[in-house]
Amino acid sequence: MSQRALIVMAKAPAAGRTKTRLCPPLTPEQAADLYAAILQDVLAKVASLPGVAPFVAVAPAGAIPYFRQLAPNFTLLPQAGATLSERLAGALERVSQAGFAQVVAVSSDSPTLPAAYLEAAFTALAEPQHDAVLGPCADGGYYLIGWQTPLPALVREVRMSTPHVLHDTLAIARRDDIRVAQLPVWYDIDELADLARLQAELRSDPAAAPATAVALSSLEATLAEFLP
Repeated sequence: MSQRALIVMAKAPAAGRTKTRLCPPLTPEQAADLYAAILQDVLAKVASLPGVAPFVAVAPAGAIPYFRQLAPNFTLLPQAGATLSERLAGALERVSQAGFAQVVAVSSDSPTLPAAYLEAAFTALAEPQHDAVLGPCADGGYYLIGWQTPLPALVREVRMSTPHVLHDTLAIARRDDIRVAQLPVWYDIDELADLARLQAELRSDPAAAPATAVALSSLEATLAEFLP
């Protein structure tokens, strides 16, 4: 069995429930379709990593059939918990309890995240001076978190979905003497400014997220007056 596990935290694309901060200018249906493409690229990147056991933590639980078709080589975990903190911590803990020595969770909102950053997370966790790893986002959150052994306070005590996520996490690490490695800063696709950055990146390198590049190209007319 591989000692490395990578969990994608994912929702089933649904109009009015995914990427709502992109509406307007996108319609709820367009936002859901864009997220479906982003998710496809994230899963493909994770599946390409050698020596890593891939998981998807799925929400809602009724979306298991959708993800079974989308990610046939992934182990599927229904997300459990009332809050994002509970769902993320629960997924990490369950996979750790399955016997994996290095467990990493990544968001499904960063289609162009370099695969090298994912590899770097496991490299950091293999070093004895690190207990955990974080991939910071410029908006104050993080796109990735991982640990060697379960450190639930690092997730459960954080004000998720706020600009304080990274600050809270690092404060808990200092309080509990948890040694954290930090990866390079990257970005999630949450708001229109993120979409502008993504569009510019994919114009120069569409292979970085091919499904997302196709989806964005179909939205050019809709986005023309809002993006450079």
